[in-house]
Amino acid sequence: MTEQQAPGTGPGSGDAIASGVRAIAINTLGAPFTGIASTGDNTTIIYVPQEELRPAAKVDAPPKLVSLQVRHASFVGRARELALLDAALDGGGTVVVQALHGLGGVGKTALAAHWAATRTGVDNPVWWITADSPASIDTGLAELAATLQPALAQLPAEQLAERAKQWLATHSGWLLVLDNVDNPDHLAPLLARATTGRILITSRRSTGWHDTAVPVPLDVLASEEALELLTRILTRGGTGTADLDGAAELCHELGGLPLAIEQAGAYIAETGITARTYLSLLADDPADMYQETAAGRDSERAVARVWSITLDRLTDVPLAGHLLRVLAWWAPDGIPRNLLSPLGSAPAVLRAIGHLSAYSMITIVGDGTLSVHRLLQALTRTPDPHDPHRQDTAINAALLDATRLLDEARPGSPEDPGAWARWRVLLPHVDALSHHAPPSSDTAATAALLSDAGLFLHVQGQVSRATVHLERSLAGRLRALGEDDSATLASRNYLGRAYVSAGAFGRAIPLIEQTLADSLRVLGDDHPDTLSSRSNLAYTYEAAGGIGRAIPLYERTLADRVRVLGEKHHDTLLSRHNLASAYQAAGDLRRAIPLYEQTLSDMLRVLGVRHPLTLAFLNNLAVAYTSAGDFGRAIPLYEQTLAARTRVLGADHPATLATRNNLAHTYGQAGDLGRAIPLLEQTLDDTVRVLGDDHPDTLGSRNNLAHAYEAAGDFGRAIPLLEQTLDDMVRVLGDDHPDTLGARNNLAYTYDSAGDLDRAVPLYERTLDGMVQVLGENHPNTFTARNNLAYVYAQAGDLSRAILLLEQTLADRIRVQGEDHPETLLARHNLTYVYQSVGDLNHAIPLLEQTLANRIHVLGENHPDTHKARNNLAHAYRSAAEAEGVRQTEE
Repeated sequence: MTEQQAPGTGPGSGDAIASGVRAIAINTLGAPFTGIASTGDNTTIIYVPQEELRPAAKVDAPPKLVSLQVRHASFVGRARELALLDAALDGGGTVVVQALHGLGGVGKTALAAHWAATRTGVDNPVWWITADSPASIDTGLAELAATLQPALAQLPAEQLAERAKQWLATHSGWLLVLDNVDNPDHLAPLLARATTGRILITSRRSTGWHDTAVPVPLDVLASEEALELLTRILTRGGTGTADLDGAAELCHELGGLPLAIEQAGAYIAETGITARTYLSLLADDPADMYQETAAGRDSERAVARVWSITLDRLTDVPLAGHLLRVLAWWAPDGIPRNLLSPLGSAPAVLRAIGHLSAYSMITIVGDGTLSVHRLLQALTRTPDPHDPHRQDTAINAALLDATRLLDEARPGSPEDPGAWARWRVLLPHVDALSHHAPPSSDTAATAALLSDAGLFLHVQGQVSRATVHLERSLAGRLRALGEDDSATLASRNYLGRAYVSAGAFGRAIPLIEQTLADSLRVLGDDHPDTLSSRSNLAYTYEAAGGIGRAIPLYERTLADRVRVLGEKHHDTLLSRHNLASAYQAAGDLRRAIPLYEQTLSDMLRVLGVRHPLTLAFLNNLAVAYTSAGDFGRAIPLYEQTLAARTRVLGADHPATLATRNNLAHTYGQAGDLGRAIPLLEQTLDDTVRVLGDDHPDTLGSRNNLAHAYEAAGDFGRAIPLLEQTLDDMVRVLGDDHPDTLGARNNLAYTYDSAGDLDRAVPLYERTLDGMVQVLGENHPNTFTARNNLAYVYAQAGDLSRAILLLEQTLADRIRVQGEDHPETLLARHNLTYVYQSVGDLNHAIPLLEQTLANRIHVLGENHPDTHKARNNLAHAYRSAAEAEGVRQTEE
């Protein structure tokens, strides 16, 4: 109600009004009036001076009217967002509304306060309102009206809020900051009236602004900005000193989240510890550290509290909290949305994703995947009995679901290239799960998931990573299933194979021997899995250089498979192929090639020409022909295999690339470098594109290309390529891996071929030391390294050391590999060469005669190496005859 003010009366001189009056109606645009305010049972008459009752449009703001949050002295970065706000809010005309949104703690309020402070000389007033509810918005507007006209300060808040809306609607050049808006709908009454001026909104909500404001997403700080922020806090804005050891690692662990960095920095500064110590505390007791704040700081601003408050607002969507807890166990980025489908009905899952995204707890990326801040993940999977969103039972249930969902999403055999793309998507999440979840929580599903992930990594050549997963999978299966379960036995085999690939024969052999013994005990002598274990053990012996132990085991496995499975069974054919390969490794090509040919014939009849295994056998027979020096049969067979693999598997299949690499390498061995080098270059490019820079096949392809360059005398391209290959192998496989040792040997050989003995000799010596240490004295690769070192000693003129090493190498090869092995023949040839170099034909000629006989026996009369041996012997005979003629003349 309104009253005309009586003449001669003023504030405080009116009559008392009976209690109980509630109605208030004050016309702030009318003539002089008395207002009535009611509180409780009392009613107060408010007298407003007549001059203050002019329309809001006629009220000017006092100069430089500013009400802002205190600016953060440690504010850093945000140049892009500041420029974006400048550009958007500098326009004229109708109201400009920007909504700065992001995860709680990402620095929205600090950025808004910093930017708004830069506008105090441009806009007037610059006014800050905490806007987390309709009531707080009205309170902030009422304070604005009261500040514009202090004489109206006693009016009821709702009338002051209305007065502020009228003022904003009739003025321009003002800036309003609405901080921490929870619901865009709460702003509708204000935005409908305020049609000029500038409004900056901060909110955790990322959605709902399409018809209200232009959204401006705010992400975490870049790594260098995060480090700058922590440094400023620890050094008191640059005026002091601090121990910054571990600061960069801490910023990374905190994911660049400003609130977390401020919380950590304040705690470090107060307690006098270092950033590295804080990291340790965070690892040991994350629940307390996420909740901890320095003395005097608002505990409501702790990271844990900020996010708990956000989750409180999502309690009407129960699946949202569970979904966030599931996501906490996976990698923070690249999460496929379809992984979450089994958690509920499609509408329920979509609603949970939508609500989490709306409150910036997750991000829906343009490719449809999801992202979660890594610190939010860490907090969400850390139990806290005082936080209803982080109870032990809920977190454990989420871990089980996170494991189950990944396990159910396994795309098929890790050895099937068709499944590799999907495995690459899932692998980061399997890695994260295994990192975050303690081994004690592993179930049978965890073990199965880690087993397949390990196999995939093994196929991809990432042996060290594969081994970690396979070791944990075996431990999980031992605990969950027992040592005699078939899955446990399979895990032992998989891990043993990974050890072999890593060159860790000391661990591989006992493990696979144990697996075979357990298979015999549990499954029996004739079970297919027992036969596979025996075959795996034979392969391990072969890879470790124990071909003498491998061949009898291969022969027994083949006989057992013929008896148990039949001549034409897939595993029988594979066993026959493995035996042929072992004969080839032993240098016994007279037995290897016929067995390859028989196996291939049976494979064509049983599986057909398009079967991948048939194509593998075609490739390997061509390899055997190459080893025999029979390029006339090897090259057409490689070309046939390449065409078939391209047609059946595709041009980019790893097996197709392997055949192309073999064909190109064989062109080079046959002396056709004009075809070899372009094909090797193309194959290397394709292998890098398909398998990546670090895959073993890529490294092998690069090595073959370098070898071709070396054969062409192009050391300028060969040496840098081999140096790069060696560096990559050291980085990927380790300094002592057998393949790394082989790459070091190849580089030394190329230095030698280029005449650079100063680099060749020490590299050969280092290679030999590594071979002895890793592979042992009796491994064929050790013999090769000793042979190469001896040869380069001879070139350097150190013939006495060369002869000693070559004699030792020949004796070792005869003992381990046999008289007729091609490498034994080569060792004999090299020793003969040095004897000839020193003029010791008495030792040289018998060795040459034996070499020729052996090569005729092993390789045949027409093999190129046989021709060389015959020529060398003839040359020695001539030299001996000439020497004898000289001797007789002298006599």
